[in-house]
Amino acid sequence: MGLWLLNNLDTTSLAILIVGGVIVLSLAACLVTRRIFPTLRNGVTNDVSRTVLELFGAIYGIVLAFVIVTLWTELEQVQAVVTSEATDLAVISRNSHSFPNEVHVKMDKAIGGYVHAVVDDAWPLMRVGKNSLSATSGRLEALYEVLREYNPKSASEQAFYNQTVERLNDVTAQRRTRILAATQRLPILLQILTYGGALVVMLVTLLYGVENLKVQLLFVGSIALLVGLSLTLVLVLDHPFAGEVSVRPNPFMEGQLEKYWGK
Repeated sequence: MGLWLLNNLDTTSLAILIVGGVIVLSLAACLVTRRIFPTLRNGVTNDVSRTVLELFGAIYGIVLAFVIVTLWTELEQVQAVVTSEATDLAVISRNSHSFPNEVHVKMDKAIGGYVHAVVDDAWPLMRVGKNSLSATSGRLEALYEVLREYNPKSASEQAFYNQTVERLNDVTAQRRTRILAATQRLPILLQILTYGGALVVMLVTLLYGVENLKVQLLFVGSIALLVGLSLTLVLVLDHPFAGEVSVRPNPFMEGQLEKYWGK
C-alpha cells in the first residue's frame, strides 16, 4: 500500500493524505472520548496523563529520530552506490578505447545493453520493491564474456585490461547492493515502534482533558499534525527507489554513458 501511494501520488499529496487522515481520526476520536468519558473534561486524569505523555513522548521522539536518521543515511548510501556503479561503467567505457577496434565495439554494445537494462528493466521493478536481479544478469554476463574472449597483446592493453576487470567486479558488487536496497525495509521491530508508538502517543493525548472543546481539539490536532508528518517522512525514506524523494537512474544516462542513449 505504501509503495502504491508513493508511486501514484506526489509528495505533497501524500503528506496531505496521511497528515490529514491522522488529524481527522484524532479529532474524531477526541470527540468520541469526550462523549463516552465526560469526566475527563474536568482534568481528573491530567496529572497522570501529563506524566505518561511526557515519558512516552520522549521515548518515541528518540526512536523516531533514530529511525529517520538511519533511513536518511541509507538513502544517501544507496545514491552513492548507484553513482559509483555508473562511474565504474563510464571508466570501463573509456578504457575500451585502448583495446582493438573489434573489442571496443563489442564492449560498447555490451555496456549500452547493460545501462538500458538497468534503467528500462531493473528500475521499474525496484520502484515497486521487487528483486531485479534477473533483469540485468544476462547483460552483465555479456560484459564478462567480452573480456574473457580478449587476450591483451601489449603492456598498455594489459594495464587497461586489468583495470577494466577490476572495475567490472566493482560494478557487480554495487549492482547487488543496489538490488538488495530496493527490497529491504525497516525491520519489523522498528516498524512496530514507529507506527505503534504513534498510536500510543495519540491515545494518551486523548486522555488529557480540557474543559474548552476548541482548546482540546487544537491540542490534539497539533500533536496529530506532528505525528502525521513524522510518519510521512518515515514512509518516504523507507523506499529509496519509490516516490519523488528517491534515487534516480540519472547517473546511467549522463557523462560518458550519455552516448548509449543517442543524445
